[in-house]
Amino acid sequence: MSEAYIVGAVRTPVGRRNGGLARIHPADLGAHVLRELMDGSGADPSAVEDVIFGCVDTIGPQAGDVARTCWLAAGLPEEVPGVTVDRQCGSSQQALHFAAQAVLSGTSDLVVAGGVQNMSMIPISSAMLAGRALGHESPFAGSKGWVARYGTQEVSQFTGAERIAAEWDIPREEMERYAYESHRRALHAIDAGYFRRETVPCEGVAADEGPRRDTTLDRMAALKPLVEGGRLTAALASQISDGAAALLIASPRAVREHGLTPRARVHHLSARGADPITMLTAPIPATVHALGMTGMAIDDFDAIEINEAFASVVLAWLKETGADPARVNPNGGAIALGHPLGATGAVLAVKLLHELERTGGRYGLQTMCEGGGQANVTVIERLGASP
Repeated sequence: MSEAYIVGAVRTPVGRRNGGLARIHPADLGAHVLRELMDGSGADPSAVEDVIFGCVDTIGPQAGDVARTCWLAAGLPEEVPGVTVDRQCGSSQQALHFAAQAVLSGTSDLVVAGGVQNMSMIPISSAMLAGRALGHESPFAGSKGWVARYGTQEVSQFTGAERIAAEWDIPREEMERYAYESHRRALHAIDAGYFRRETVPCEGVAADEGPRRDTTLDRMAALKPLVEGGRLTAALASQISDGAAALLIASPRAVREHGLTPRARVHHLSARGADPITMLTAPIPATVHALGMTGMAIDDFDAIEINEAFASVVLAWLKETGADPARVNPNGGAIALGHPLGATGAVLAVKLLHELERTGGRYGLQTMCEGGGQANVTVIERLGASP
């Protein structure tokens, strides 16, 4: 089996809803990071064998295989194909897995992985709403097999997050302290310039727009719950966002032929499922599975990125894994920095690689909850000297 190296990794700043990236066509948003990725790598773009992008709600300007559209909108070679992946919030992390698997298998030498999402332009669940306009109440209604197995229970990320808070007995105040810390870490990282190497300014937006300098625990405490009688509020959930990210994955042969520099090795990749009704607990068994497959312990990781879909998701995962909170989302997470659905997996991978390079860490782990009760886990090993 070959090795799969990360030789390039860039992202746009993450724009807040109706912010600086809101009016950029998704194809142009994705094209921006693709051009920067290929220009910065030094590899011949015509040698790329596939472009694998994650995207959710692939309708309107995100329809028609947006991976292919982004590549062509970037002015890159027509002979390079593209494919779009939907594993819900983990779509672009899965794109990274598919790209690495292609290289690891020896069937490809140079593959682009990434994701794009403009949630300002295409609101969350737009595809479901379009289905309702055609007379379909939900993706599950009318499925005899689904109803026989799960009944007619509501499938909602909000109720799932509330169930987690209740099952793990996580008080609202604890989640608010966690959310406040996410903003504090993100603002520190921005002010210290930690993200400068990984972000490529886009349409005048040079830094992540999500973190709020005026956030206080008192303001969080004054918000109404998302679900009546619940513990979670908008301050304890990821932000609706716009953004794109891309990584270049290369084999040893591609590294030699194109004079590339391996920055990290894909050490492990896997995905697991859990209860689709609670939906958001899968990172826990997925992490346990990955640790068992690699023989590693949670303390072996110098940095960990777990998507902050909701504060309860991360806090339950922390309780179950025993991970050091200081190493988890060290520069803030989606509560502060935003969650552009189909792009977030690639954004987290870019952040993880650059944080390992910045600190000189060796191993990083990435995981995130996904619709349908799923989770991906990626382990990377930093190579070479830190810049």
